[in-house]
Amino acid sequence: MRAEVESPGRVLARSVAVVGAGTLVVPFDSSVNVAFPHITAAFGLDIPQIQWVVISYTLTYAALMLVFGRVGDIFSHRRVFILGAAISTAAFVGCGAAPTYGWLLAARVVQGLGAALLLSCGPALITAAADESRRTRMLALYTMIFGIGGALGPLVAGPLIARWGWSSVYWFRAPVALLACLGAPFLAVPPRAAARDAFDVPGAALLVAAIAMLVLALDRLRHLPDSALVLALGTAATILAAAAFVRRELSVARPIIDVRVFRDADFAVANIANLLVNLSMFSVLLLVPFYLAHAARLSVPAAGLLLAAQPAGAMIAAPIAGRLAVRVAPRLLLRAGSLIAAAGLAWIGFVGREALIPPLALSMFTNGVGVGLFQVAYFDIVTATLPRGDRGVAGSLAMATRTIGVVAGATLLMLAFQGIGAAVASAGAAPEDAFLAGIRGVFRIAAAVPLLPLVLGLFVARRR
Repeated sequence: MRAEVESPGRVLARSVAVVGAGTLVVPFDSSVNVAFPHITAAFGLDIPQIQWVVISYTLTYAALMLVFGRVGDIFSHRRVFILGAAISTAAFVGCGAAPTYGWLLAARVVQGLGAALLLSCGPALITAAADESRRTRMLALYTMIFGIGGALGPLVAGPLIARWGWSSVYWFRAPVALLACLGAPFLAVPPRAAARDAFDVPGAALLVAAIAMLVLALDRLRHLPDSALVLALGTAATILAAAAFVRRELSVARPIIDVRVFRDADFAVANIANLLVNLSMFSVLLLVPFYLAHAARLSVPAAGLLLAAQPAGAMIAAPIAGRLAVRVAPRLLLRAGSLIAAAGLAWIGFVGREALIPPLALSMFTNGVGVGLFQVAYFDIVTATLPRGDRGVAGSLAMATRTIGVVAGATLLMLAFQGIGAAVASAGAAPEDAFLAGIRGVFRIAAAVPLLPLVLGLFVARRR
């Protein structure tokens, strides 16, 4: 009996469902932020200690993502994805069942390992499910899935925590990751070269060290001047590891990533822009909750719904960007997204003592729309510039620069907020006025940040 050949539509639908399930468990981590007060209460922690729940996770997957992207390109994107889904399932169970804070942190490291594996090969797998001519639309769909996860995370966290406690923000993701693991063997596989390349182990070690040291150095900025020595050592280690990595990659036949590609000024500017746009975007999740606590009396579900406005904007804009990319050059779409994202943040920079919820929601939504347009255009530029056989590295590069931008935003924007507030308070302003000045100042700074690579890109284009 002749085996039935599946239709392309069925293969595409299954691939989107499986990759979507595996991808969603990562942005769903926004639900953990809502659980922070409950975690500190459960383990009897001081509030500053909760930072390690974030650091242990983000440090792990930021450092490993590019390496795993290269592993997928050499061996199999599907195998890497299956391993990531399996490890994520175990990690969520470990987090949910954690009897001590140390156990929770160890499980968060394992969760970061799973996230790195999933994100490193997700874009490669979803683009492999359709013709190359539809690459941009598939990347837009991937961006939309990320937006859906970011929007739903805070929404589901409130009811889950109220009913089952803080551990539920981990438990509910375990079956989703397991579903992705069980469905992944049936995914379409991106084409690979007949000969398997060697894996650059020394280059991978240097890259992991450089990114890990960078993330730790950024975190130490918040603890100056007490951590000045640690910050100096971390910065020096980052520079040395990064320099050694570049030198290593220039000397091997098949590097983790061909660093020569950054000689293309447009490509380099696009990566800088991705870092800065995500840095500025994080100002919403970082500071709007504090502003709402001072200027509005919203319930936890209502605040979660408002915070969902930004990822909802990205979710809606992503498929639109996928269609526009057929007619508009990706660099123009990149610049338009940067401008729209900046406009949304600038609007928040004029908030008052009392929160006007509809304008605030519209501002956050506008920023999300700009970020959605930008991300699709950036994905398109990266995947088009790097060889098709390096699709895992391309997707990992996009996610790694995004993560570093978010980590940098969490540190630098909070420092700016505290510095502006302290300066205004020292001039004799009331605490409430100092707080409001800090909020306004940070969002005006955040609005200017995405414009920097825009100006740089125009300068490069004019020079050329």
